[in-house]
Amino acid sequence: MKLGVTKLSSSVRLALSLGAVIAAGASSTVFAQDSSTTPATDASSQPAKKTTSLDTVVVTGSNIRRVDLETSNPVQVIDRAAIQASGKVTLGDLIQEIPSVSGDATNPRVNNGGGAGSSTVSLRGLGSARTLILVNGKRVVNNDVNAIPASMVERIEVLKDGASATYGSDAIGGVVNFILRNDYQGAQISTNFGQSDRADGDTSGYTATFGTSSDKGNIVAGIDYNKTDEISSAARNFSKNATYFSSGSVYNGGSSRTPSGFLQLPAGATPSGCAGNGNGNATLSSTQPGKVTAANYRCYTSADGYNYQAQNLIETPQERTNVFALANYNFSDNVQGYFDAFYNKTSSQYALAPLPFDAQSDGVTISPNSYYNPYPGTTFGPGANEYKTRLSTLGQRVTTYSTTTAQAIAGLKGNFGTDSSWQWNADIDYGHVSQSKESLGQLYLNGLQSSGAFGPSFLNPTTGVVTCGTAAAPIANCTPINIFNVNDPKTIAALKAYGANAFYNETYISKRYEAGANGNLFSLPAGEVSLAVGVDYDKEYENNGVDYIAQTTGVSGTCFISQSACSTPLAGGYNYKEAYAELFIPVLADVPLIKSLNVTIGGRYSDYSLAGSTTNYKFAVEWRPFNDLLLRGTMDGVFRAPTVADLYAGGAGSAPQVNDPCVGYTGGHAAACANVPTNGSFVQQGSQTTAVVSGSQVAGYNLKPEYGKSFDFGAVYDPSWLPGFSASVDLYRVQLNDTITPLGAQTVLTSCYNNASSPFCSFIHRNTDGTINYINSPTVNLGELNTKGVDGSFKYKIPHFDVLGQNYGDLTLSLDTTYLIRYDNDTAPGTAGDVVEHLAGLYSNNAAYGNFARWRGLGSLTWTDGPWDATWRTQYIGTVRIGSPDISQGFSAEGQVPGQVLNFGPQIYHNVSIGYNLAAYHTRFDFGVNNLFDTQPPLMYQNNVLNSNTDVNTYDTIGRYFWGRITVSF
Repeated sequence: MKLGVTKLSSSVRLALSLGAVIAAGASSTVFAQDSSTTPATDASSQPAKKTTSLDTVVVTGSNIRRVDLETSNPVQVIDRAAIQASGKVTLGDLIQEIPSVSGDATNPRVNNGGGAGSSTVSLRGLGSARTLILVNGKRVVNNDVNAIPASMVERIEVLKDGASATYGSDAIGGVVNFILRNDYQGAQISTNFGQSDRADGDTSGYTATFGTSSDKGNIVAGIDYNKTDEISSAARNFSKNATYFSSGSVYNGGSSRTPSGFLQLPAGATPSGCAGNGNGNATLSSTQPGKVTAANYRCYTSADGYNYQAQNLIETPQERTNVFALANYNFSDNVQGYFDAFYNKTSSQYALAPLPFDAQSDGVTISPNSYYNPYPGTTFGPGANEYKTRLSTLGQRVTTYSTTTAQAIAGLKGNFGTDSSWQWNADIDYGHVSQSKESLGQLYLNGLQSSGAFGPSFLNPTTGVVTCGTAAAPIANCTPINIFNVNDPKTIAALKAYGANAFYNETYISKRYEAGANGNLFSLPAGEVSLAVGVDYDKEYENNGVDYIAQTTGVSGTCFISQSACSTPLAGGYNYKEAYAELFIPVLADVPLIKSLNVTIGGRYSDYSLAGSTTNYKFAVEWRPFNDLLLRGTMDGVFRAPTVADLYAGGAGSAPQVNDPCVGYTGGHAAACANVPTNGSFVQQGSQTTAVVSGSQVAGYNLKPEYGKSFDFGAVYDPSWLPGFSASVDLYRVQLNDTITPLGAQTVLTSCYNNASSPFCSFIHRNTDGTINYINSPTVNLGELNTKGVDGSFKYKIPHFDVLGQNYGDLTLSLDTTYLIRYDNDTAPGTAGDVVEHLAGLYSNNAAYGNFARWRGLGSLTWTDGPWDATWRTQYIGTVRIGSPDISQGFSAEGQVPGQVLNFGPQIYHNVSIGYNLAAYHTRFDFGVNNLFDTQPPLMYQNNVLNSNTDVNTYDTIGRYFWGRITVSF
């Protein structure tokens, strides 16, 4: 049923009953992590001469404390009111709406390739690894922003500029800084419930926050719990089928790994009417128990594809608990201790269609002398003919995750006396992430093969029982398996006897020590010259444990179970030492055409045990010709050092979509098309292939750090003649060299096809008939990346909105937009066959790419009047295309036809909410509808995506969604 009175009234009764025993207090906004103030004059003693103190604050993007909130740093602020009005129970859904986020950041809608319940942020489309996440200005141990308790966030500051000189590695696309409510006093509890218009995807949760303070300090603590139910792909029309686009037609197809089997046969053995060019494909014409023969097979067509989509998910289930505590204690007037602790546990899972069996990529050889082989004398497996099937009788593949994140920061901060502007800080930061994973629905293939179950085998004439081995050498304690008929009861029993669940565990530990100081050096006519300096030392360690049956046994990424579940154990660590300095210089003030002119210079030296040393600099200018206008510009050196996983992660199986450039091959590209027939007859068998994803070392690749520069030039206009209005525009540009990125299978194929000397050619492994066996997809330095765009925003607050003399409360309008001018990836600069991939306006599911719509926007209209308030929020994602008419780009919307293009119109989502404060009962009610007009995602077709026929990293897959929240205060 749809969300109605019954469910909402239940939520109301629950919240009111909880409110009877829980107290709540008011929160106050603190805009600084460190501040020094001059006491204001008491208004009661001098009513005619009240002065106001100006706090110095640390704004995201700088280590300097200043009075100004508008600086050279382009920072977007999301306040607590906007967080509450969104109705989002996790912060990932909120952050991923802002226009400066693009690419392929993960979220709980990602099933295949996700499932951990996490959400990451990809500013400028540069990937989550190039976006730095902070909490109160400190690095977090887990980049999953859903692990940050939304109830504790006062505001979110998004720096849309590179900041390696300020924060070190990873701050390339920008920084997201979550500022917490660290001075909250009182107690507060809220409960929430949500449900889609189709009566699924239920969410429920509660938060409880408590705080107290005294002259000696304060403490804030609480708990945040939420639970979201799964939504099946079969529950939505756009995702219930595996829908493909080919030859200008749209059809429902699927995987060639189907329960009726897919056999690749030699010439002369193919069923009547099949292609007789040497590799005909066949499938069972019907299912029946027992042995099958060649007579039971017919030609395989695309209509026989298995619809795996119906058993996938478009919303993965998750259950999340956050516990947090923040405390400050004043040891003296000049020294304060602080302690921040966070704990999160997330349980989640993904679900896929039953296990596919692929004899070649799974490393299984089916004997030509197997009793159950319908084509005696024909070998299936590595180096021979292909046989695929779907082990549907084992049920869905389900992988469960349990992730715990714990982080604690303890430190001291203070000043050097009331007469000094200098402040200091020293702290210890410990973080620990542990993730256990269990993969259900696997099969112990190695056990079956080593036992002799795949043959040879024979029918014992004496016993009438099919027996492993040969009549001359039978194998005891072995049961032959009829893998060609997975629906046979005996096959089902044999498969279940070898069913397997694989276990994995990942541990990540970070220990960080920091010390810093900042203050004024001396005075100039235009103001105080300020300096911030600091040092830090960080030690990182990672350990990935893999179940014995899932450990890879060779470079092909195979193991004792299905290749898709294989991985390699990893353990290792590194450390780095850093020192930084930042200098703020007020150059001129109050001269003609220069109300103020300030310069900021910064630098950071970093020494990594695994990647060497680097020094990055920052130069920023702020010029106010007059009070209302600020012109600003920054130039930052940026870098990212490779992590332990980038270097040493073992091979793990995946099944990406690719367009094989060797289709119709007639010669000339031998490095990419080894063993492919040159008579033009070669066709691709399905759009999926097998890839082995790994760190650089597994594939023998020498990985280096990536370096670059970030530029931002902009203007901020706050007209004094229009109070409440502010507008800004910024032109940004990011240039990166030697980019560290997971190498997509498509990029491997395209690069080698265009350039026979490409270092990626050795990553392609084909079978003797030219079909792809597997492709190595390690982390590499891919080339050069160049992106450029424009950000624009305005905000207009109209207090006492009047119509014909009647006051209707306050209105606030805001709009943030981003236009992507360029996003170019040069895959192999300076080499023959080099291709510059032009991604602006394009969607590509290749590794580390995603959705690069040129236009994105987020607008809101907020109304407040007494106890009432309401918000209308609109998200705009512009037009995007799949494919490029330039064949050298390697992008096509149709696997068999290069250069095909599909265009998709803009997506617009409307979200509304309304709130009411019932002051007499210290209670607030909030209700809302997300995706008000039930906008469905674009149908982008399964041959171009990995999940649900659409881009689940970008578009909403749930549809219209109702939510409600009740907050009780005392």
